[in-house]
Amino acid sequence: MSAEQQHRDGQAADPGPRSLAQALRERDDASLGALLRSRPDLLHPAPTDVTQLATRAGTRASVLRALEHLDRFALQAAEALAVAPDPASYQELLDLLAGDDGDEEVAGALPATVALLRERALVWGGEDRLRLVRTARELLAPSASHSSPTGLGPSVAEATSGMSPGRIQAILTAAGLPHTHDAVSAVAALSALFADRARVAELLEGAPEASREVLGRLVWGPPYGQVTAEPAAHLRWLLDRGLLLPTTPGTVVLPREAALSLRGGRAHRVPEPTRPRVAVAAERKPQVVDAAAGGQALAALDTVEELLRSWDEGGPAVLRAGGLSIRDLKRTATVLEVPEPVAAFWVELAYAAGLIASDGGYVEEHHDRHDRPDADADAEGYGDEETRDARTRRRSGEAEHYAPTPEYDAWRDLPPAERWAWLLEAWLPGTRTPGLIGGRDGRDRTLSALGPGLDRSPAPEVRRRVLELMAELEPGQAPDPATLLERLRWERPLRSAGPRREQPEPPRGGVRPAYGGGVAANDPEALRTKLTEWALLEAEMLGVTGRGALATHGRALLGAEGRSAGAGAGATAAGSARATVVAALLAPLLPEPLDHVLLQADLTAVAPGPLVRPLAEALGVLADVESKGGATVYRFTPGSVRRALDAGRTATELHAFLDRHSRTPVPQPLTYLIDDVARRHGLLRVGAASSYVRCDDESVLDEILADRRATALRLRRLAPTVVAAQADPRTLIEGLRAMGFAPAAESAEGDVMIARPHAHRTPPRTPPAPVPDGPPAPDATLLTAAVRAVRAGDRAVTAPRKETPEAPGGLPRTSPADTLATVQAAAMTGESVWIGHVNAEGAASQRLLAPLRVEGGYVTGYDHTADEVRTYALHRITGVAELADESGGAEPAR
Repeated sequence: MSAEQQHRDGQAADPGPRSLAQALRERDDASLGALLRSRPDLLHPAPTDVTQLATRAGTRASVLRALEHLDRFALQAAEALAVAPDPASYQELLDLLAGDDGDEEVAGALPATVALLRERALVWGGEDRLRLVRTARELLAPSASHSSPTGLGPSVAEATSGMSPGRIQAILTAAGLPHTHDAVSAVAALSALFADRARVAELLEGAPEASREVLGRLVWGPPYGQVTAEPAAHLRWLLDRGLLLPTTPGTVVLPREAALSLRGGRAHRVPEPTRPRVAVAAERKPQVVDAAAGGQALAALDTVEELLRSWDEGGPAVLRAGGLSIRDLKRTATVLEVPEPVAAFWVELAYAAGLIASDGGYVEEHHDRHDRPDADADAEGYGDEETRDARTRRRSGEAEHYAPTPEYDAWRDLPPAERWAWLLEAWLPGTRTPGLIGGRDGRDRTLSALGPGLDRSPAPEVRRRVLELMAELEPGQAPDPATLLERLRWERPLRSAGPRREQPEPPRGGVRPAYGGGVAANDPEALRTKLTEWALLEAEMLGVTGRGALATHGRALLGAEGRSAGAGAGATAAGSARATVVAALLAPLLPEPLDHVLLQADLTAVAPGPLVRPLAEALGVLADVESKGGATVYRFTPGSVRRALDAGRTATELHAFLDRHSRTPVPQPLTYLIDDVARRHGLLRVGAASSYVRCDDESVLDEILADRRATALRLRRLAPTVVAAQADPRTLIEGLRAMGFAPAAESAEGDVMIARPHAHRTPPRTPPAPVPDGPPAPDATLLTAAVRAVRAGDRAVTAPRKETPEAPGGLPRTSPADTLATVQAAAMTGESVWIGHVNAEGAASQRLLAPLRVEGGYVTGYDHTADEVRTYALHRITGVAELADESGGAEPAR
């Protein structure tokens, strides 16, 4: 027995419910919960009864959202129902999708698809009376100006609605049909002709070849064409026989019935009942994948740490409109030694993780701020205290800068695996899309890093779905990006006014190397393609994947939930069940930090792996990083040694430091370098005169005064050992160092001033909350409560009651004495009554109440509408109506 036959046999022969509300009312609680789970927007606010739920499920916004979350075949089924008769039978729907020749795959997949459309309240009705929700039909059906997404146009009846009866009769005659007595029967006869495949084929046998070519161009859509006032002979042949019908002056359309006959009964050229398979591009050992991903994760941590170190004393300035300037992004890319789009990704990731923020703005509402009309005139955010701070900084001339947040210090102290998990907790649900940076927004403004306009709601769904599809492959298998993209297009097709156009695909075997560059604001298909490519690239850069395949710790990201959207940055990796699991899986793949380096005779030090933090920080002051990779190479220079001396270290301390942390003997050239710089360091003393230079060695001052490079400093000798300058101490120090000297600053007491780096931190900040694509999916507790409330409200609304002559069908109205007597009697007998109530805000409602006690001017009872015990003031009850006898006491008092 075929699948469609089993489907038909399993359905009742009755015509089914008469409305969507009745269809929902007949569902069980599990089915109602499934509807609310698949369409969470119906829960905000929670509907009071089934009628309100059905009304909300038919609104345009809700139906649009539901259609956008259908897979391609479910959407094709809905599009076929939109061009089918209303109501349509299951067999008619199957014929539209499978065509005259039939299609076993379509027949096998259609029962589950119809069940899905029923579950989501897009289709209702009995087996032979399938009805598409009216709003969905309006969205998907063709109109006078555009075709259906199937490429079909209006029916003969719709296209001829404004045509004169004489013209219709002339078309009948040209088509070889007998004359009728009215236009209705004439339209019916023409529709029957075009719906008959054999008669259409017979009619077209005498058509000119050019006429058949025109039909061939219109048959799969769009079905509209342009004609002149004097159409050519081959077009006149089609117009005379109704195969082209005029819609507006100069525009003609191929009627739906004729198009279906020419298509062989198919609503779609290529039905797609089967989801595309994700092909495997390469297969590697899982251990190799995990090792590669671990190396990428370590590199990601190093990059983020390098970024935050470079901004530790205060980062780039904040643009007035928000974000990072192009010049500052280039500088950051130079520091990180990566292309600018990649640098923008790391900046955005650190921002999303709550590790960097503006020191004068309000980060928590960052994305909302830019939706305000006066966003360009406002410094940052809505917070009163933060806004005052930002305005104060502007008035004082102090620019706002990006800087690490206090959370950076907490993040830096975590183990490497937990630091990586923290970053992933920000990346996976984030809606800010770094790949858009450099593109243009809807107002043709350049999108900047950390600026407004980067949120894209589909990004988290695409990112997570890419990882889920990769997880469906065997460990070590890398997916083919082209088939992965095609699968995502099938699962979430984008609705359009016409037939789906084929989009260019990325090259097989790998993703495009480009990252960033922007996407047109009005091109959702291009955005979906780019989001997929960016998700693959970002996962590789972060170490979620290795060599194109999902790593073991990457699979764990799809397990337990992490911290909720909008949670503070203080929700560290240890605070998330998912992050804890991921960190535990990643930790064995990361090398243990080393406490030693290898000193070489060419004034370099090699760190064969990651260093413990104190060693890395101290070595970063004493030497310059020359190259990075599996091993980091540091180079010692006079400038780097002087930097360490300026930080307060002595030559003896530097020698001891190198002896302690080097696995090789300290080379003699390095010892000489340190001693030589230390011998000269502090020989010159700089203070404020504007500034001055003093030195016990008069010959050194003579050398400085004779040097032409000192002209800009405007030096003047005050004493044999003192020279005054018309420059500030900082400029003087830099000038003398450029001349090859090693001066040291001194205080007013003559002591050497130690220059220590000053770590600048922002006030406490909350990271930007993702901008969700609609309401979040409800949990089981919320679903259960919502279903109970809908059932209770429905019982209250549908309970029959005795009509009162004063207000039939509306709020019951009785005198205060009658109201009191009725509720007292109901409390004694345990019966339920219908009351009208007006709350303190003046909102009127009807409640089904089972009174329990009446005292002190209040009645307390079980409210079946709210499904809980409530108390109402008697003076706010407009009246009471008793329930009909057959429903009295429908619900026992609780």
